[in-house]
Amino acid sequence: MSTHNSTSTPRHERGGASLGRRRLFKGAVAAGGLAAAGVGGLQIAQAAEDDDTADATQSGHPGMLHTQDDFDRMAEQVTAGAEPWIQGWDKLVANGRSHSDWSPRPLATVIRGGDGQNYAQLFPDIAAAYQNALRWKVSGDTAHRDCAVNILNAWSETLVEVTGNADRFLASGIYGYQFSNAAEIVRDVEGFDLPRFQDMITNIFVPMSEHFLTNHNDACITNYWANWDLCNMANILAAGILCDDQVLFDRAVDYFWNGEGNGAIDNAIPFVYDGGLAQWQESGRDQGHSIMGIGLMSSIMEMAWNQGVDLYGANDNAFAKAAEYVARYNSGNDDLPFTTYSWGTGQNCDYREQTVMGEGGRGQARPVWEMVYGHYTQRQGFAMPNVAALAGANTPEGGGGDYGSNSGGYDTLGFGTLAHVRLHWEDIPDDLTPLG
Repeated sequence: MSTHNSTSTPRHERGGASLGRRRLFKGAVAAGGLAAAGVGGLQIAQAAEDDDTADATQSGHPGMLHTQDDFDRMAEQVTAGAEPWIQGWDKLVANGRSHSDWSPRPLATVIRGGDGQNYAQLFPDIAAAYQNALRWKVSGDTAHRDCAVNILNAWSETLVEVTGNADRFLASGIYGYQFSNAAEIVRDVEGFDLPRFQDMITNIFVPMSEHFLTNHNDACITNYWANWDLCNMANILAAGILCDDQVLFDRAVDYFWNGEGNGAIDNAIPFVYDGGLAQWQESGRDQGHSIMGIGLMSSIMEMAWNQGVDLYGANDNAFAKAAEYVARYNSGNDDLPFTTYSWGTGQNCDYREQTVMGEGGRGQARPVWEMVYGHYTQRQGFAMPNVAALAGANTPEGGGGDYGSNSGGYDTLGFGTLAHVRLHWEDIPDDLTPLG
């Protein structure tokens, strides 16, 4: 692994952010991306064409991590017993949180960080709500629908506050956006109290995320890693969709482009290299958090895409290059460039720097790669060899409860093999476009 910056492009020297700051319908984005790239292969083109049929619902609901077309695809492939979707389905069914007899344990006060931590009572319930909602949409089994509704109603009836030390802002971000995604799936179900749930999101979770992104807990703007910003951006974006609140949605998108913290695109990806790679903001910290960041940013991009806004293509597909970078290192390769990363920490912005890649958590399995691969390769026709390798190595992707019992195993909703694969691997053509 080399440590140099001769081939990198620092964020402050890259222009063109304003070029991406416009709303585009998904069909135009997909077709434009394919035409510009000169992508061949009927299967890729057909996958993009199939996505285009969702345009009428993309500015509506369901429209977060999944659209109705996505659910229809999952159901069709699972009913046919087609690979790899059936393996993804079996992974979901085997997860205990997806069982329809799950009983929620709502709390009035959730504490993450400091004395009295009890947030481990929250994240399994969110996973159970999401997984049961997903099972209902794919199978039609109303017992899972009713289970998801019961969990979400119980929490919106009970929860009063989320508190703790600084880690409370991780709770507001991660659990806020995950809650909204589960609710989005069952939003029109009779018996689900959507207005009360929306009130919970907008009165408890959103103000915390807005406060964090504005004040960063009164710390130096660079003190908090990209993950902290990203989860709170995801929460505000998801809340905007759930509540049909354009102001919230636009606020999250604007922060993606213009935010001062490390979740904004130019700060999350500080160095871009030749050969289709880009350094992630937390790469010098460790790999567990780097992989988490890939999952969070892709979730933001997927939710925006399903509302007709292309963030995936920002800065000449910089996120695709960062995902390739993180995936390559976590596949066991050491031949990556690394540029010294420096930042200010604490309230006084004390100087810190990282000069080498962080090895902690290297190679760990997390369900983040199928979503990235599903967009850049299967929608857009870009070659993503390192992401493809990790997606293949970790298939079928699971979700909360499949990756350990602590909170890190629940940081991603997961099940990408079922939900985000659009083409069988044998149908992906050889003439993919390299990342520039």
